[in-house]
Amino acid sequence: MKFQLLAAGLFAATGASAQDAPVVTVYTYDSFVTEWGPGPAIEAAFEAECACELRFVGAGDGAALLARLRLEGERTEADVVLGLDTNLTAAAADTGLFAPHGLDPELDLPVEWEDDIFLPFDWSYFAFVHRNELNPPESFRELAESDVSVLIQDPRSSTPGLGLLLWVEAAYGDEAGAFWSALADNIVTVTAGWSEAYNLFLEGEADMVLSYTTSPAYHAIAEEDDGFAAAAFEEGHYLQIEVGGIVASTDQPELARDFLAFMLSDAAQSVIPTTNWMYPAVVPQDGLPEGFGDLIQPDRALLYPPDEAAAAREAALDEWLLALSR
Repeated sequence: MKFQLLAAGLFAATGASAQDAPVVTVYTYDSFVTEWGPGPAIEAAFEAECACELRFVGAGDGAALLARLRLEGERTEADVVLGLDTNLTAAAADTGLFAPHGLDPELDLPVEWEDDIFLPFDWSYFAFVHRNELNPPESFRELAESDVSVLIQDPRSSTPGLGLLLWVEAAYGDEAGAFWSALADNIVTVTAGWSEAYNLFLEGEADMVLSYTTSPAYHAIAEEDDGFAAAAFEEGHYLQIEVGGIVASTDQPELARDFLAFMLSDAAQSVIPTTNWMYPAVVPQDGLPEGFGDLIQPDRALLYPPDEAAAAREAALDEWLLALSR
């Protein structure tokens, strides 16, 4: 998740010059590698253990990661990709560009996890975030019938955008196209990624923005501002689980595996809640920060299995494009 609202490209190791040290290159989404994101702390902690150089490369939003990897193929410099989610893992596995991780960790997720290629590192539910002075809609239908303005992300480039697409599909099925047509006049704009949309929301460009149930924790903890909330929808909320995977063409397979294992260590997981503003995949020894206790807890969790998400995506995208083009 993504409260680091300035894009960044690359974090190079800053420890003792290690010209001969092996390099582990991790492709991830832009907000992960900003100075406010988890990247710097994770980089420093992993390098202290690995006798290597860890390089984070920002590659747009989550869905853009897979597009870049497909384009580069086996020529990619990436050893690890961090930031895909379960809506993309079937398509990612089908590329043949990922290798099994060979790890068997104990996870704290709201669903069972069985995947020998991808490992979770955080999770949350998608939600529309608003300021407290707004009386928010309590369902998608109520939103579409209101004059509440919203900002959303493009499902072709953004994992939250794809999550919303499948959230609506899971909630409405055959009626999803009609819902999008009804919602179209509420949408101020569609951004390529999460950061752009959230920045516009903070600038007052819309009443609500597609984000996460955990987003208000950022404002409460980092800004000491309790003026933000996530709207609870009657249809339930779609779950996002973010994952990492080892690139099959890596020339550092052991270090790549060590990095994935490290992402589930207490050192990394304790950083996630207050830098990526998501729930950690493994609850840290000291528990969650206090502000996480005030977040909404959806009554109903929606999630397509990876294969079903891949199968539903194209038809859902066609409906979305048709409705928003009218």
